[in-house]
Amino acid sequence: MSGLFDRRDTAPMLIGEEGEAFDSPDYLYELKLDGVRCLAYLSDQTELVNKRKLLVSPLYPELAGICRQVRTPCILDGELIVMHGGKPDFSEMQRRALMGNQVKIEMASKMLPVSFTAFDILQEGGRDLIGLPLTQRKEILNDAVKRENDRLAVSRSIENAGRQLYALTERQDLEGIVAKLKTSRYYPGKRTREWIKCKNLQDDDYVVCGYLPKREGVTSLVIGQYRGADLLYRGHVALGVSGRDFQRIRKIKKLSAPPFRDTPAGNENAVWIEPALVCTVKYMEKYKNGSLRQPVYKGLRDDKTPEECTG
Repeated sequence: MSGLFDRRDTAPMLIGEEGEAFDSPDYLYELKLDGVRCLAYLSDQTELVNKRKLLVSPLYPELAGICRQVRTPCILDGELIVMHGGKPDFSEMQRRALMGNQVKIEMASKMLPVSFTAFDILQEGGRDLIGLPLTQRKEILNDAVKRENDRLAVSRSIENAGRQLYALTERQDLEGIVAKLKTSRYYPGKRTREWIKCKNLQDDDYVVCGYLPKREGVTSLVIGQYRGADLLYRGHVALGVSGRDFQRIRKIKKLSAPPFRDTPAGNENAVWIEPALVCTVKYMEKYKNGSLRQPVYKGLRDDKTPEECTG
């Protein structure tokens, strides 16, 4: 073993562009899965490392055996998902990602097991592949996985028909698609415009900056996003106070002043906290000032840093 495999410090390549679905012979198209990104280091054991370079294998004991489904030691890039009702369930996946109790983890692994869907390969049999074009990496990936099942699968991609695949996500209420340039190399930890997301369900990630108590049993999170070094106000999203997420939020260090340069009126009674947590919010529409129409809270996520929440 050598190179990327030994270091275990590689961050996944990131999507750097968003746009409408299109058709082009220069791109491959695949479904955008609503889950948690991670790299799988597979040898005589399975090691899963998330975007923050943290080992998360103990959270997913049901995936311990996927190392036996590849022909040689390799590093796979993919998505951890929970299938519920026939499609990926982001909230269930986030619930698993934040579990700490081993008994509950074992129970969840049997009731709603996690799957790993691989869409790229960084190393195979000791050979680094990141300098190869995507089409070659896809061929190597398909050959490296000798057996697929409910725990390990390979993402299918199609050519030319990006609009058609996107239309399928609209009909099935799926997240959207990703268009990837066939010649694209793999740039660990970097955003690239060679990968383009075309989203059907509108959502985005935000920094949790504070909260406003509202009617009984509900609070309103104050959320923001970075633009350069500045944290910008992006509005509110409702959250129940009885759940695990709010209990975690209220334990974050309090601030004496808002973390924003400009804070609109209506936030005078907010409890401000250190901008340390990230949440995902889905919405109907995003206005020009960055605020959201009909926002709905989806969950906290630990696989993304606050600084990655930009907009």
